[in-house]
Amino acid sequence: MRRASAALPALAAASLLLAACSTPTDTSQSAATRSPGAVAPPPPPAPSPQEVKVTGSGITHFDYAPLSRRAYVAPQPVYMPGADKFPDAQANKAILVEEQPVSTFSTDVDTASYAFVRRQLNSGQVPPSAAVRVEEMVNYFPYAYARPKNRSQPFAVTTEVMPSPWQAGNQLLHIAVRGFDIEKAERPPMNVVLLVDVSGSMGPADRLPLLKQGFRLFAESLRPQDRVAIVTYASGTAVALEPTTGQDKQKILGAIDALGAGGSTAGSEGLQRAYALAERHFDKAAVNRVILATDGDFNVGIRDPRDLERFVADKRKSGVYLSILGVGAGNLNDALIQRLAQSGNGNAAYIDSLLEARKALGEELGSTMFPIANDVKMQVEFNPAQVAAYRLIGYETRMLSRQDFKDDKVDAGDMGAGHTVTAIYEITPAGAADRLVDPLRYGERKKAAPAAKSGELCFVRVRYKLPGESTSRLVEQSVRAASARTTLASAPLDQRFAVAVAAFGQRLRGESQLADYSYADIADLANGARGVDSEGYRAEFVKLVRMTESLGKAGAAGQP
Repeated sequence: MRRASAALPALAAASLLLAACSTPTDTSQSAATRSPGAVAPPPPPAPSPQEVKVTGSGITHFDYAPLSRRAYVAPQPVYMPGADKFPDAQANKAILVEEQPVSTFSTDVDTASYAFVRRQLNSGQVPPSAAVRVEEMVNYFPYAYARPKNRSQPFAVTTEVMPSPWQAGNQLLHIAVRGFDIEKAERPPMNVVLLVDVSGSMGPADRLPLLKQGFRLFAESLRPQDRVAIVTYASGTAVALEPTTGQDKQKILGAIDALGAGGSTAGSEGLQRAYALAERHFDKAAVNRVILATDGDFNVGIRDPRDLERFVADKRKSGVYLSILGVGAGNLNDALIQRLAQSGNGNAAYIDSLLEARKALGEELGSTMFPIANDVKMQVEFNPAQVAAYRLIGYETRMLSRQDFKDDKVDAGDMGAGHTVTAIYEITPAGAADRLVDPLRYGERKKAAPAAKSGELCFVRVRYKLPGESTSRLVEQSVRAASARTTLASAPLDQRFAVAVAAFGQRLRGESQLADYSYADIADLANGARGVDSEGYRAEFVKLVRMTESLGKAGAAGQP
């Protein structure tokens, strides 16, 4: 999707420039709550080389500038830089199998990107490309993948090969991982510390007030054997609720209701106190976790993201994990949230509505809170006799080197009970190698695979550790070329829907591979693969795709 700001008419651009020069900046408003036509504050200074490299986001709104009493310009998306920060990662490119036959990455069950993208689109705004992490969008949805046959192996791995809908002649390799679920009666007790940002930036209704509604849902689900505490941080830290069992729900609800926002953001001090409280009441038989709820605006205390990351990584060794709930827009530090959640053996979610709070703190509680596998890594080796090139869709911030796969000291993603993980590769068949690159004049092609393995498309390996163990285990599975579906329509519904979500994410990022695959095509693919949709998540997705198509048309209508 092209940036509309790059194609503004000269008159509109001049108007914006005059407005920027004459209108005082209101720094008290976030970019998300700024009214149309308001002037955005200047972007934050570039981070030092020692800090994490991030990309500032932008806010897009429709500016209706009156030309006369009867004439108005058509809606034009206006890109306004904000202070949101997202990981800066370039989209994966196609890799020649002869040069690099092995692809390795850490799995990811985060969902924050999809909820943030949904919020932006529902507000009539185009999300910045850096905010779109395709794997998080795909993994947002529940899928009925095959379950593991028994708990001797915590998850099952299934694969599907199907034609690519956006590139004729290419195929898609869909890899699905599903963990076993834990019945409520079998779930261990929880020792949870809610670490709540109550600084001044958390005052708007889409931040602390929204979180409080979600926390109330969380409190209602607590069992007598569960224990919860609340630590708040702003200019300083405080224990708003000492560890309290689920039997005393009224006390917990009262502490939640009493939370209010004000002050600066001593985030690091709050983390230290929350971990200390969780460790003081550590229970080997329980799930021990800190849940941090914030807009990510850490501006007091440990400033270097690497120091915060090291602190959280060190604390996970004690058995206390970290999950993060992000809220708000305009100063959302998503880059830091992602790094801390990954370092803390936890997950990151974004809360944009009460329905999402219900999903994250209610429906998915059984998945997020109860780990069944740690440091889950995936490695795919492609057969050069069958595949000329491959491209992993998404997972740019989760890439690992080949040797990291067997190194049990390298941290990776974690899976909770009932979690699903989806990975999708676009592959170019070996017969199409010449259309990718010219053959080498002074080199020879690598030897073909042995006859016994020549029918394999690729070989999938998954490494994981059981909770509490330090040595990884290995699952292996070959994928036969003959298993490929001849048509996309013959693939299972879940796999087709996941492909539609992956296409949407790539299109939002402006990836060239999807240039000829329209939003209408994506919506049709998703709509035809909705299947059982009891919560309406898939129907909502189709509406988002069609809304994005409409936003693009509205912006194009005003272009010269």
